[in-house]
Amino acid sequence: METREILKKLREEHALSQDALAERVMVTRQAVSRWENGDTQPNTDTLKLLSKEFNVSINTLLGSPQQLVCQCCGMPLTEDEMISKEKDGSFNENYCKWCYADGTYTYSNMDDLIDVCVKNMVSENFSEADARAYMKETLPKLDYWKRYDELSDGGKFDEFKKTLIEEINDLHIEGMPKVDKLNSLVGKFINLEYRLPSGMNVKFLDDETTYLGNQLESEFGGERCFGVLANMDFILVCTYREDGADPELVLYKKR
Repeated sequence: METREILKKLREEHALSQDALAERVMVTRQAVSRWENGDTQPNTDTLKLLSKEFNVSINTLLGSPQQLVCQCCGMPLTEDEMISKEKDGSFNENYCKWCYADGTYTYSNMDDLIDVCVKNMVSENFSEADARAYMKETLPKLDYWKRYDELSDGGKFDEFKKTLIEEINDLHIEGMPKVDKLNSLVGKFINLEYRLPSGMNVKFLDDETTYLGNQLESEFGGERCFGVLANMDFILVCTYREDGADPELVLYKKR
C-alpha cells in the first residue's frame, strides 16, 4: 500500500476530516489533500507528528520500505507493537520494546541478553549451542553494542535493577526463591487477569509498557510457579500454572 492510501485509511479510521488532521499536524487542508492524491509526501517533521497522532511507525506510514531490526538484540521488527517508544510516546524504530523502554536501554551486559534470547530461539532444528553461537556473532555487529560507550547510561539502570531485586527479596515471600535477575517483559504478553476477594476481575498492567520481571520455580514444588513484576511504581508477585493459567495475586505493593 502506498503512503497516500495509508494516510487516507488512517485518517478515516480515526474519523478525522482533512481539515481536522491538518490542524492536528499543523499544515493546511490542501497539504493533506495533496498527500492523499499522491502529489507530495509529508516532510520528516510532519511524519513524526503523523506517527504520534496515529500511533504507527514512520516506516508503516511510508509503506514499510525498510526491514527494521532491533539494533540491540537483532530481532526483526515486523509489527509496530514490537517497536520501542521514547518517553513522549514517539516511536524509536531502532529498537524493540524489550531492549529499549521509555528512553532507557534495558541491557548493559551482552551475555545476559544472549541468555534471554537463546531461550526463545531453541527449536528442533536449532539447538541451544547453535543459538548461542549465532547471537555471539550477531550482537557485536549491531549499532547499540558497537556504540555502547556512547549510548549506555553508565550503569544507572543496572543500579536500579539491583535496588528492585533487593526490595523484592526483602519481602521474604514463603516458598519463593531469591530473585537474582530481572528481564524486560512487555505488558501485552504478561498482563494476567486476577480475581480479587470482592469477586472483581482486574488487570494491573499496561499492554504497551515494558516491565522488569522473572519467573521462579516454587520451593514447595508442584505445578505452580511464581511470577515477579516491577517498575518504578510497584512490585507485583503472583503464582500461576503453565502458560499463565489460573493466576493468583500474592502481593501488589506500591514503591
